[in-house]
Amino acid sequence: MPFVDLAAQQARLKPRLDAAIQGVLAHGRYVQGPEVVELEERLAARVGVAHCIACGSGTAALQLAQMGLGIGSGDEVIVPGFGFVASAESVALCGAKPVYAEIDPDSLLLEPQALEALITPRTRAIMPVSLFGQCADMQAITKLAERHGLAVIEDAAQSFGAHRHGRASCSLSQVACTSFFPSKPLGCYGDGGALFTDDEALATHLRRLINHGDAGRYRHLQLGMNSRLDTLQAAILLVKLDDFDAEVAQRQAVAERYDRLLAALSLDRPRLLPGNLSVHAQYTLQLEGRDAVAARLHEAGIPTAIHYPRPLYRQPAVADPGCRLSVCEAACERVLSLPMHPYLEQGQQERVVEALGDALRGA
Repeated sequence: MPFVDLAAQQARLKPRLDAAIQGVLAHGRYVQGPEVVELEERLAARVGVAHCIACGSGTAALQLAQMGLGIGSGDEVIVPGFGFVASAESVALCGAKPVYAEIDPDSLLLEPQALEALITPRTRAIMPVSLFGQCADMQAITKLAERHGLAVIEDAAQSFGAHRHGRASCSLSQVACTSFFPSKPLGCYGDGGALFTDDEALATHLRRLINHGDAGRYRHLQLGMNSRLDTLQAAILLVKLDDFDAEVAQRQAVAERYDRLLAALSLDRPRLLPGNLSVHAQYTLQLEGRDAVAARLHEAGIPTAIHYPRPLYRQPAVADPGCRLSVCEAACERVLSLPMHPYLEQGQQERVVEALGDALRGA
């Protein structure tokens, strides 16, 4: 049983994927080809913003967003202490300091009430991170940021396709970033990402930054990156985008089926915030004795994942030795993700839940 079944998706889409790839091979514009332009236009329209800038990865998108906002040495960016390293790493790569904030114990998302005390004269931005397919409380965070004159960068790597109070993820801040890593709800067959903004000047700046700061052929106005989404990946994403709504509906059905099957076990699960519609990028539980349970599930042939086993401030590359956030640390000790994808069948889920029950009983 795969944790994420990309093979099932590929088999279903294969004729269209093959045709899209052959189309790129035929015209030969492998970098910044017409499929990239079409993808950006469709993604921007779907999200409801003026500009989408495709780039090389979700991590690159986060770094580019900060470069576009002029964040650099001596600045601080507030990030949650629980999540994937790219959030903090992107801050450090810009020369700024990641400042770690506590998370809400129910949703495991950035806690808005924890932010005020962390703001200093050096703070430039807040980076709320979506987790498990749902958005953070962007309205509360944006209201606080506006009061202090701070930018908000939505890290929507796990929430493209989600909504908060009817608004699409990636439309909830001055600039938003997402990832098209293969395991994401909308994923390509390599690395890919995108930035979203309504700010025309920022969009122009970002388009230069993804291409070495180029403002015309061999005229470079500022330092940039080589972070262009290649045309083959754009073509693949266009095919997948056609089926995306159906796959999100299937993910929601799979999550609801897990909810029903697991009800008797009375396990904790990160709470869906009021007003949120999740794309269920992962199906994550919180339980005691997590490592022993995961080991027993592995023995039973059930794959699991831990999102995430260590607080960011304890990652050597971006460590803050003086930081300790009790909710972040408790989450790292308790979270366990079960197999989750649109093609997960009821019989497979029943097998997962039966094995989980046995593992919890120590069988």
